Amino acid sequence: MTSDPKLLHKQYVMPTYAPGLTLVRGEGVTVWDDTGKAYLDCTAGIAVCNTGHCHPAVVAAIQSQAATLMHCSNLFHNLVQPRLAQRLAELTLGGKVFFCNSGAEANEALFKIARKWGSADGRYEIITMKNSFHGRTLATMTATGQTKYQQGYAPLMPGFVYADFNQLDSVRAAITPATVAILCEAVQGEGGVIPATPDFMTGLRDLCDQHDLLLFFDEVQCGIGRTGAWFGYQHYNVRPDGFSMAKALGGGFPIGAATVTPELADIFQPGNHASTFGGTPLAAAAALAVLDTVENERLIDNANQMGALLKDGLATLAQKYPLIRTIRGLGLMIGVELTVPAKPLEARLRDNGLLCIATGENVLRFVPPLVIREPHIRQILKALDQVLATA
Repeated sequence: MTSDPKLLHKQYVMPTYAPGLTLVRGEGVTVWDDTGKAYLDCTAGIAVCNTGHCHPAVVAAIQSQAATLMHCSNLFHNLVQPRLAQRLAELTLGGKVFFCNSGAEANEALFKIARKWGSADGRYEIITMKNSFHGRTLATMTATGQTKYQQGYAPLMPGFVYADFNQLDSVRAAITPATVAILCEAVQGEGGVIPATPDFMTGLRDLCDQHDLLLFFDEVQCGIGRTGAWFGYQHYNVRPDGFSMAKALGGGFPIGAATVTPELADIFQPGNHASTFGGTPLAAAAALAVLDTVENERLIDNANQMGALLKDGLATLAQKYPLIRTIRGLGLMIGVELTVPAKPLEARLRDNGLLCIATGENVLRFVPPLVIREPHIRQILKALDQVLATA
């Protein structure tokens, strides 16, 4: 019998991913593989570990709650979930929160809220953007405006139509008598780290007001300080009717949530929607510790400062290396668009001790923990310089 984790993975785990390294430990912005090699982690578990790997406050909260009450189901009250709901409502829309386990589930909740809200008028269609990403369930995969994720799964879920991101006329043309809502990312993450324009975001709000539609945002990847604000939409002075969150909310512990305005707060009634594991005491304790840490350590300010520093350094490299086409993003959600495929450069950077994510065909995505500091930024730029010099 083998004990090699890679062989066990190949034998027993469905091959939905193609992992390379075996990581065994993390601390702050650093992870170590099973050979003892250290890496500066600019993936943060795909924009999850915003407070860094194994932040002591988050670890302590999980340990304490795990020894007290991990799960009791939503058939009973618990002491932690309502506190988290209050905190999120006060940070955002002032309404109510539905808890679940992932970003896909949070978006599913928004879809159901929209359909229930529009059911009296027979409205059910949701407009989403081309090049978007909203999850891997049948509904969220259909909402995702990228055909590569949908191949082999026909027939797709009805009720979704697509418009061009940052093109308000395209969204306007997609509105029909069946339209009930618009769903958009403040920054398209999987689509190549493309921020929405201010005119587009304010225009979406105006369109929804004119046509009596709901405006929803997908904040799964943009949320919890990643873009230099608590949530990406807050850069645009636009108030949505609801939005989804997950990823960084639990600091590595699975939790998702959908929150809405007071006007929509009671759309769901008992029996309309549910989640066995949604908002367990353990998940809620982790999330509260994450929110405390982001506030106490001023990580949103740090995301803005370190993001600006990284962008400045990347701009200098772009002058040196013409294969850098553009640099874009908000806060510490940064994409470097290249004139060459990104995947080979991702592999070479990994060999140099830097982990980042190739997204799309030619974009390197940098989403490091928000606890990153200036010496780490210099380390990123040095690794990039070395790799680009021989690209």
